Amino acid sequence: MKSLEAIRSDFPILSATVHGKPLVYLDSAATAQKPEVVIRAVDELHRTMNANIHRGIHYMAEETTARYEAARERVRALLNAASTREIVFTSGATQSINLVATSFGDKYIRQGDNILITEMEHHSNIVPWQIVAERWGAEVRVIPFDETGALRLDLLPELMDEKTRIVAVTQASNVLGTMPDLRKIIDLAHARDIPVLVDGCQGVVHTRTNVQALDCDFYAFSGHKLYGPTGIGVLYGKEKWLAALPPYMGGGDMVQTVTIPRGTTFAELPLKFEAGTSNYIGAIALGTAIDYLNDLDSEWIHSHEESLLRHVTEQLQLRVEGIRIYGSTPGKSPIVSFTVEGTHPADIGMIVDKLGVAIRTGTHCAEPVMTHYGTTAMCRLSIGLYNTKEEMDVAVAAIQRAAAMLR
Repeated sequence: MKSLEAIRSDFPILSATVHGKPLVYLDSAATAQKPEVVIRAVDELHRTMNANIHRGIHYMAEETTARYEAARERVRALLNAASTREIVFTSGATQSINLVATSFGDKYIRQGDNILITEMEHHSNIVPWQIVAERWGAEVRVIPFDETGALRLDLLPELMDEKTRIVAVTQASNVLGTMPDLRKIIDLAHARDIPVLVDGCQGVVHTRTNVQALDCDFYAFSGHKLYGPTGIGVLYGKEKWLAALPPYMGGGDMVQTVTIPRGTTFAELPLKFEAGTSNYIGAIALGTAIDYLNDLDSEWIHSHEESLLRHVTEQLQLRVEGIRIYGSTPGKSPIVSFTVEGTHPADIGMIVDKLGVAIRTGTHCAEPVMTHYGTTAMCRLSIGLYNTKEEMDVAVAAIQRAAAMLR
């Protein structure tokens, strides 16, 4: 197992300075930094192996296609999907969820039906369902959470009924860190023959995910949060569902035959959902990021991040007067969202930035969570595998200083 110092040396940006201070990057939930091997993979592919996939018979086209499909196998293994036919490359989790919402909605959702989501979802797992519900005259129902950030799963039996067509739930809240009991949700839904989509953006980074053991029907995540490049994402779907759903977009690579005026037959899975030129370089580099993570000890990563979360939470509560931390469920992901009495999160964020500390402020694309707690914004500190205890102490000191200045 690599030392933490060696891991940090793999990420070039961590040696940067901000406003003359060493960078302390605590915004990995928004986007994770990239190791050198991923950066190099993108550069090498552009320099030496850039050719469109699935179309050409020349060497570079065939080699790039082989690498693209090898990356699909890496994703399949990461999620323990049954087949690469169940792995669709998208531009990110947002497109993945919109794909399911649109295609599933067009086929299965009609007036009087309902879609069940939770109060803690990212906007990307709310807005697509609202659009579909409005289009077809359906209802969006919401599972609320309590003051600790735990979902009120006791309400599930009354929220699910014979008109519930799908459940969409996060694996880990990007604000509260809450990791809901997905097996309980999925088991209850499947007992009523209701499929479940899981937003895995925050979950896949911090916990091992086995979609077959989980038994979810759809699973979405973004590459840039998993130490990969931006502009690439994944949709896992059980083959029976992907085979049944209509295509999300039309164009090249998702067709088998096209005739005028008779019509079109579609390609086999998963290409049926990969219209146009895919981000093949992003997909291959995502495979590189997965390889990088596979070379590390996942249990060490989990223990390390958990230790940092515990330390920074304790220190913030001890040293920052008037702080309120949101989300205190056991086993939460390494995220700390907070406000400080008498201050605005944006002001905290701007001051700590001058001290070299990068945190996130705002609604975090989860406005219903803000509404639940009666606030308009929060500060958020999110931990990656490359962070250190010393960085936690620097961040706490910066937040303490900012809070004292503003009060």
